[in-house]
Amino acid sequence: MKVGRQNKIIELIARHNVETQEELAELLNQAGYQVTQATISRDIRELKLTKVQAENGRQKYVALKKDADLGEKYVRVLKEGFVSMDLAQNLVVVKTVSGMAMAVAAAIDAMHLHGVVGCIAGDDTIMCAVRTDQEAEKVMESLQRLIRG
Repeated sequence: MKVGRQNKIIELIARHNVETQEELAELLNQAGYQVTQATISRDIRELKLTKVQAENGRQKYVALKKDADLGEKYVRVLKEGFVSMDLAQNLVVVKTVSGMAMAVAAAIDAMHLHGVVGCIAGDDTIMCAVRTDQEAEKVMESLQRLIRG
């Protein structure tokens, strides 16, 4: 519920010039989300929304851009630590340079690849749990694309 509501907030502020929490609550209510002012306030804080000046001179909420280099850093960690990868049903097993498994697992988790439930890392091996066998194949293909650049 919370994730869906927060995704809807991001969508709404991208489509509308939302100036106040009351306006946001109204748009959410119209979209089928019954919210209180306290919930809106908490969501704004968690989503790190801020106000900027709109074209009309008024204020509007926007989502702060995440560090643009962050994704590149995760890919760099993946590339630097990666040795090989194999598939075992819904598990993607990644071999890394000795001592790099934790960093690579954290990078994979942070990438939020579709279907990935989570990663467990040892010294040089990661077991990446994926929801289904089919999604595991797609995750493996995505990781291969990232590694190849």
